[in-house]
Amino acid sequence: MTELTGDILLQIKALKTWFPIKKGLLRSVVGQVKAVDGVDLAIPRGQTLGLVGESGCGKTTLGRTILRLIEATGGQLIYMVDRRQIDLLGLRPAEMLKFRRLMQIIFQDPFSSLNPRMSVGDIVGEYLEIHKVPGRREKVVELLESVGLGGDYLHRYPHEFSGGQRQRIGIARALSLDPEFIVCDEPVSSLDVSIQAQITKLLRKLQRERNLTYLFISHDLRVVEHMSDRVAVMYLGKVVEHCEAGELYLRPLHPYTEALLSAIPAYRSGEGESKGRIVLDGDVPSSANPPTGCCFHPRCKYAAEICRREQPALAPIDPRAQHIVACHLAAGLGLRGVKGR
Repeated sequence: MTELTGDILLQIKALKTWFPIKKGLLRSVVGQVKAVDGVDLAIPRGQTLGLVGESGCGKTTLGRTILRLIEATGGQLIYMVDRRQIDLLGLRPAEMLKFRRLMQIIFQDPFSSLNPRMSVGDIVGEYLEIHKVPGRREKVVELLESVGLGGDYLHRYPHEFSGGQRQRIGIARALSLDPEFIVCDEPVSSLDVSIQAQITKLLRKLQRERNLTYLFISHDLRVVEHMSDRVAVMYLGKVVEHCEAGELYLRPLHPYTEALLSAIPAYRSGEGESKGRIVLDGDVPSSANPPTGCCFHPRCKYAAEICRREQPALAPIDPRAQHIVACHLAAGLGLRGVKGR
């Protein structure tokens, strides 16, 4: 273990999660699905990193790999403990157990993520029982009250609740062991818009009160803008752009980010005209057989010959905003955000 500079809670270095493709009677490995392919990120303590991209780009796989719910193929997950670095991927299961208390997840679907045969009290208190935390009932009541429910709900079952209430139960369960870091895996995508606003407001309130650090995964860029301090954009298992949230929405530098932002309706009048909708040609390439060069070049309207030959490195463009992008042409494109500023 070595000293960690800065107030970074989690550093992700060259992380890879590949799934083997097996064929034949002998189930021989004939290829790899590169769901996460060399991701580098840093998440500061007490902040929210938004993670966006199309379905199938590797967002959820990355989140679950960080928690070691899926085992990584390679790379490092450096977690800061007492100002020292610990590589989570090098820990044995017994050693990883104490980190389970520090790292939790809020699942996307509030209906399938709760056991219908368990009462709310048992669902929220399950982790407390596993880790033998004393005062279980009082802790469960406190947790339910912190998410806007209460002790009266202890003996009720998930089918008696709405989607928003179920997600509050899921949040209470994630908070039960007083974690530092929570992966929010599209926690509002299945909820009505009005309920989404309530849940995001609750998550921000809990973050302030408990100094929580979030990895907020979503395909809804409006929600990500509201929740995040920084945003990373993923495409085909790779991070293609990463910067402060405000900078990304005002000045996207990757053509893929520009296309994602163009899908957001002009929702703030009086701040310039929205650019037209950019419809990407073709389908997302297979992560088992990615294109040569830049993985986005088959769908990019700006693609040049260098894009087809060489894979761009994730490099800084604007040190002031810590704006990094993987695009050969980013410096010259001068793309503008959805708000038209």
